[in-house]
Amino acid sequence: MQTLKIYAKLHGIQYRAAWNRFNAGKIPGAFKDEFGKILIPEDSPGRPIKVAIYARVSSSQNKKNLQTQADRLCLFAEAKGYCVAVVVQECASGLNDTRRKLLKLLNDPDITHIIVEHKDRLTRFGYNYIREWMALKSTQIIVVNEAVGDKQDLMQDFVSLVTSFCARLYGLRRSKRRTENIIKSCTK
Repeated sequence: MQTLKIYAKLHGIQYRAAWNRFNAGKIPGAFKDEFGKILIPEDSPGRPIKVAIYARVSSSQNKKNLQTQADRLCLFAEAKGYCVAVVVQECASGLNDTRRKLLKLLNDPDITHIIVEHKDRLTRFGYNYIREWMALKSTQIIVVNEAVGDKQDLMQDFVSLVTSFCARLYGLRRSKRRTENIIKSCTK
């Protein structure tokens, strides 16, 4: 038997949502004992918890930080009582919207929780879109270190915007150099 609190944690919902499910009769086999405690059989149907860790760094120069980031997230998950099913590590820009490992993770229907260290580890822009999309799939995104306060959040958005434009400008320069090298090799 498990308590309603454990049921809520295993199903990735708030205690109040579990309470509402119990009152609506949506938890098969759940009952109140003689002391008023709600108990649920272990084999009660429901979506099993499958937690994924997503760690990302922008460049291959930071690859050693990738493993330490993943380790920190695993410790966080363990402290929260989650059993980590998969750890995804990726070395790619947060501005890149075609990251194969992230897309595979987001499209996995069995994942119930995705744990990231900061919002920008998941994406530089459009975090709320991803969070809402995942909520529709009953997947919760857990951000370990959220920016607190409007000033800090505004500064983070500003830094992300400047980073985005610098990356695009650098990409244009690299593209121009590549084109010049192709032209040189063709004229020889």
